[in-house]
Formats: sequence, structure tokens, C-alpha cells
Amino acid sequence: MRPLQGIKVVTFEHAIAAPFCTRQLADLGARVIKIERPGTGDFARNYDERVSGLASHFVWTNRSKESLTLDVKHPEALEVVHKLLDDADVFVQNLAPGATQRLGLDYDTLKERYPRLIVCDISGYGSDGPMRDKKAYDLLIQSESGFLSITGSEGEPAKAGCSIADIAAGMYGYTNILTALIERGKTGRGKRIDVSMLESMVEWMSYPLYYAIDGQTPPPQAGASHATIFPYGPFRAGDGKTVMLGLQNEREWKKFCETVIRQPGLQSDERFCTNSRRTQHREALTHIILDAFEPLTTAQVIERLEEAGIANARMNDIHDVWQHEQLEARSRWTRVDTPAGVIPALFPPGLAASDEPRMDAVPALGQHTEAILRELGLDTDAIDRMRAANAI
Repeated sequence: MRPLQGIKVVTFEHAIAAPFCTRQLADLGARVIKIERPGTGDFARNYDERVSGLASHFVWTNRSKESLTLDVKHPEALEVVHKLLDDADVFVQNLAPGATQRLGLDYDTLKERYPRLIVCDISGYGSDGPMRDKKAYDLLIQSESGFLSITGSEGEPAKAGCSIADIAAGMYGYTNILTALIERGKTGRGKRIDVSMLESMVEWMSYPLYYAIDGQTPPPQAGASHATIFPYGPFRAGDGKTVMLGLQNEREWKKFCETVIRQPGLQSDERFCTNSRRTQHREALTHIILDAFEPLTTAQVIERLEEAGIANARMNDIHDVWQHEQLEARSRWTRVDTPAGVIPALFPPGLAASDEPRMDAVPALGQHTEAILRELGLDTDAIDRMRAANAI
């Protein structure tokens, strides 16, 4: 028995935010019916062809779902949506602003007919306010939220390498839906969840916001280093490879001086005796650290850091992560089916393989259309009629 077994989710979704939200519901056992446009489907299906001809974004966010193609502008197709909602628990959508209102599928319209239904709207800027109708994509929200202003090197802003704004919104959609299901168990009533990509990212930006409160200087762009804690970031060893290290307190600074760079007198140097002063004089301290690391290999630097109890990491590339020994030791990889064959997939974080998370196939476009329509009581003639009208 999976935690969400018996929960039915209907979703109008594309790109990353809503699909990532609903995939996590599917991981926990929910039945997720993904309604897609006939012929083309979720446009994320065509982002690239890196996974044996399938798109990398799509296979990540859409396993364990059923794909139903419907042209919801067709009256019979829209009636199918209402048949699905009759016993649905959750309705998720991240269509263009105003689209569900035009279809009569907004929360205010649905709540009278389906009082137990939980409706989760995911959008760029939220359902009201002056920017509610503005288009939003991940990079644009990274920019609007201030994230780009603190990321990258000085004068050279850099986006996050993954869709961080979409992921943030998807996570808040997921957690709010779980909370709403618990609340409905107590009240018997559904509710509306209004998740904004902007608000999700600004929540994650709260430390830089508070750091710069009352007009103070914002955290500088510091590349792969920490903007306000030092030494915390990448340092090159003598073999040309990079070690990431991070000091959190003065006790660790003392151990770093004594055990790692073996210059115990440095801990009392007035330039470096507090974190604020080390951050202020980071260029001078960087030269000292690099000089100390020059005779050492990466393995030797990490050995000293471990001896001192200083947090550290290797700077792995993507290929290294596929082979990561910690993930292998914890048996975190499994395999899932796709229309192009079997691919590896990471078990959902927090769930052990013994919990039997749902790891079903990534669906082909419209793969489950006929089966779902028959389940709803449509016969062969009705299905053929809808197909002839391009409604499915």
C-alpha cells in the first residue's frame, strides 16, 4: 500500500513545474492522468532527443503517468474532462494565464460541482496582481526574483544549470497538495492552491534578501565560492583538480590552519581572525591556500580536510554522478520503461527501495486514451467519432 494509492490526479500540464509536481504524487502511488494536446502533446516532449530519441526533461518528470489526448475545445472532449473530475481528488494545471477560466475549469467554477476537489494552479506570477497575465519561463523568473544578481562571477551573471524556478514551484505545488489532502480528511472540503514561480524563488532568496535589508550591500557574485563565508568554495590542488571545501565556524578555521595548510600562526592574523575579515581579504587568503595546496594531490588535500573535520567535496562532472559510489552503495538507482526502451532512474529521495515507490513507465503520447475512455463508459462508436473529429 503506497501512501497515495487510491488518489486520482487529473492534470493539464506542460514543461517542468506541474509535471514535476504530479510525478512526485505518482511516485507515492497516486493515479495521474495527463491530458495532452492531440498530435503534439506536452511541448517538453520535443525539447531534445538525448534519451534514445526522447526528451531528457520529459522522461525525468513524467514516469508513472497515463497519457490521454484531448482537444478540450471540442465539447465531447470537455465532457470527458468532467467525467474524469467526477471522482478526482486533485486537479493540477499550469496552462497559460486565463486558459482554465475560458474552459470553465477554474476553481471558482469547479468548486460547486466538485466540492472535495483540490485545485492546484501553478503560474509565473500568481492569479492576481499587475503581472498575473505575463508569460513566465524558468530563466525569466530566475532573473525577476533577483537570483541572477547574486549568481555567477562579478559582472557576469549566470543562470542555474537546472530549471530551479520550475523545480521550486513544482515542490511547493507538491507539498501544498499533500497538506490539502490531510486538511480535506478533517474538513471534507477541497481547496484552491495558487503557486507562483516568482514567490517560490523569492522564498528561496530569503537569505540574500535579509543580508541586504534596509539598503545594505547585497551579497557579491562569487562564482562557485560562497558570497559571505570564506574559505568556502573551489580550490585547485597541485594535480590540477579542484576540491570544494567549506568552513562554518572559528573552531574549523583553527583546525584548517593547523592541520590542512599547516600554518597555525595564520589563525590569529588580524586579516583572517573572523569570517567577516576573511571574506574582506579573500584574495590574499586564496593565494595562501593555493600555495599550500600546490605540492599536494587532490586526494592528499581531501585526506587532510577529513583529518581536520572540514567539510569537503570533489567537483564532479555529470558523468561522475552517474557512477557515484555513494548512490551505488545505497542502491538508489533502478530502471524504468519508456517508449524507447529501459532507462535508469533515481529512486525518490527519502523513500527506500523497500518502500516500493511507484516507478512505472514514461507514457507515449496518447498511450492510454482508448483505455481511459472505455473506463468512462464510451463505446467504440463514440471513440471512433471523437477520433474522426480530432477530439482525441
